[in-house]
Amino acid sequence: MNILVVGGGGREHAIIKKLSESSRVDKIFCTPGNGGISCYAECFDVAATDIDGVLALSKKLNPDMVVVAPDDPLVLGMVDVLNENGFKTFGPNKAAAIIEGSKVFSKDLMKKYNIPTAKYETFDNAEKAIAYIKEQNTYPTVVKADGLALGKGVVIALNEEEAVDAVNSIMQDKIFGESGSHIVIEEFLTGPEVSVLSFTDGKTVVPMISSMDHKRALDNDEGLNTGGMGTIAPNPYYTESVAKECMEKIFLPTINAMKNEGRTFKGCLYFGLMLTPNGPKVIEYNCRFGDPETQVVLPLLDTDILDIFEAIYDERLSDIDVKWKNESCACVILASGGYPKSYEKGKEISGLDDKGQADGAFVYHAGTKLKDGKFLTNGGRVLGVTATGKDLKTALDNAYTAAKGITFDKAHFRKDIGQRALKALK
Repeated sequence: MNILVVGGGGREHAIIKKLSESSRVDKIFCTPGNGGISCYAECFDVAATDIDGVLALSKKLNPDMVVVAPDDPLVLGMVDVLNENGFKTFGPNKAAAIIEGSKVFSKDLMKKYNIPTAKYETFDNAEKAIAYIKEQNTYPTVVKADGLALGKGVVIALNEEEAVDAVNSIMQDKIFGESGSHIVIEEFLTGPEVSVLSFTDGKTVVPMISSMDHKRALDNDEGLNTGGMGTIAPNPYYTESVAKECMEKIFLPTINAMKNEGRTFKGCLYFGLMLTPNGPKVIEYNCRFGDPETQVVLPLLDTDILDIFEAIYDERLSDIDVKWKNESCACVILASGGYPKSYEKGKEISGLDDKGQADGAFVYHAGTKLKDGKFLTNGGRVLGVTATGKDLKTALDNAYTAAKGITFDKAHFRKDIGQRALKALK
């Protein structure tokens, strides 16, 4: 089969690497792709959000399946347009993708179906939001933009001044554009965070191996929130008993709630969870594979991913036996100096071979381009250096050894990825 993957980051590179391992996959196309992806797939210069452009490209290439990976095109309805034109797809339609596209929708869904989450209120008026914050007077408090904001639309305010600033910058200054027209203000939950990606065809849900993201830019969870500076899998806090509780109280209820709402979800549904003293609660849903969680979860998948994608499209996921390797995986993100704020692009990367790889690890390219045979930086998160091992310590050692051999001007990475998980394992 020939497959077209829409997107151009580390997540897409991870999906393409897994597809390339399938004996059933002949040719892989990607749009827009990146420097590293171009070594594994034929890339085209059509933006991931250009629905008409991707449709035209699909008509030209006539792939057997189109995998729509990022949130923006899913929320915009790319899957609907491709399906209407006869293309098999992997990814939820527009009606289902709203579970990530609107935090107000997802919070109201959880309230309606008694799915455990933080207490919250929603606002479309800044003055009312600020009045509510002052009336509650409990900190930290969490302020979220309703719509998509590149994983950065959440502010944890430690006091009234920070909370008021967050409301004004999101709603008045529109730092996230129209995504901030509505906001959610919710209670601050404490406990270990867990990411659980899951395959679902709208009837059956198959959770993948759990993972732990590291969102802050600097060591010891300091600095600004980012899209993710590294991940490990499996997450040691996610025990068998926690998994059972999540299946009963969160995963199946969510799938059934979406079906009841006429928004059957088919694809990868991401559950961002907090394991609170009162049990697991949902922090957020994503309508697609997480980035960089995908980079540590898919290397542990032992079943042909194309078989899974097809079963989801045909709504026969229950027929597939999804198997996992009994190993650990770790990913260390190499980021541009200044990320997640402003940063320079076009820095030459050294330490990679001609396929953009390094010894002892697999290097997922997130923000790179290939020019005149050289890999250059082309984004904030540049590379995800990923390694497996018989246990977490081995996986981390392998990933860090490889990461230290890759350099570019002003490159930075966290030195403490997975340390909290290692302590939990002791």
